[in-house]
Amino acid sequence: MNSFNTLLHAEHTGHEGISGFLGESLGVFGEFLDEVIIHAILETLTLVPFLFIAYLLMEFIEHKAGDKAKSVMEKAGKLGPLVGGALGVLPQCGFSAAAANLYTGRVISIGTLVAVFLSTSDEMLPILIAGNVDGTALLSIIIYKVVVAVIAGFAVDVAFRIICRRQDDVAIHDMCEDEGCHCEDGILRSALKHTASVTLSCFIIIVALNALLFFVPTEAIAAIIPDIPVVSHLICAIVGLIPNCAASVALSQLALKGVITVGEMLAGLFAGAGVGVLILFKMNKNIKENFIILGIVVAFGAVFGAVADLIPWFAI
Repeated sequence: MNSFNTLLHAEHTGHEGISGFLGESLGVFGEFLDEVIIHAILETLTLVPFLFIAYLLMEFIEHKAGDKAKSVMEKAGKLGPLVGGALGVLPQCGFSAAAANLYTGRVISIGTLVAVFLSTSDEMLPILIAGNVDGTALLSIIIYKVVVAVIAGFAVDVAFRIICRRQDDVAIHDMCEDEGCHCEDGILRSALKHTASVTLSCFIIIVALNALLFFVPTEAIAAIIPDIPVVSHLICAIVGLIPNCAASVALSQLALKGVITVGEMLAGLFAGAGVGVLILFKMNKNIKENFIILGIVVAFGAVFGAVADLIPWFAI
């Protein structure tokens, strides 16, 4: 098992018995089955409740709440980046997946989505805690991510209101039609159909990514990162776009080992929204807009990752 797989294996200790049995019984194939298939199943299952709640909320808004409730939510949504930045810091990517769904339905603003994406750290928190990182440094990193995410979210919302002046009042209904939702089936059944469809898509893509990463050791990732300020942060931000928890695990471990700086790690984690990226491209039909969103999070990640390296108390 290469070092990258070892990291993932150690991070998912809940099924060590299964992986041990597979490894002893089936050798390399057993390791592949564990690291690729079983991890994909577990990772996908963690998304299901977030996806279902997001779809249930959107179905309720579409079929029950009516125009008045939508108007109230739109007004309250001006503080969305603040809420999104705070909630996105939770140590998993399920919330980013839910946020991508809510943005596709125009329940939340683009700035709120950007704030969630920037604040999301996927597996960083448990990895750094397991690595005995000083509590003050860890808290500083978390606060820094939230502050940058919130500021960026509000800035993006203001910019898009000035430049685009979008009209999104029918977006939830349009998404429902695009996904082949049968509204007559009721809120619960429609939400379940959406959840099943997206969950299957995520599982297939996660399996493909896991299969690729199974054969790529951590050292290979580190080798593509040159020791050039800003450029190295930009590369880490692009690596962070990999829609899989493996990216956050690798970046966190590389920082713990001193292979990359804390700022480079943060650049990747700012851009790393996990499977939220998959959900965005699956559900939002405006591909150009999706790439603009990714460009925004990569740019903010690279810039504020480089800034973080100038702040001494981030050292781990």
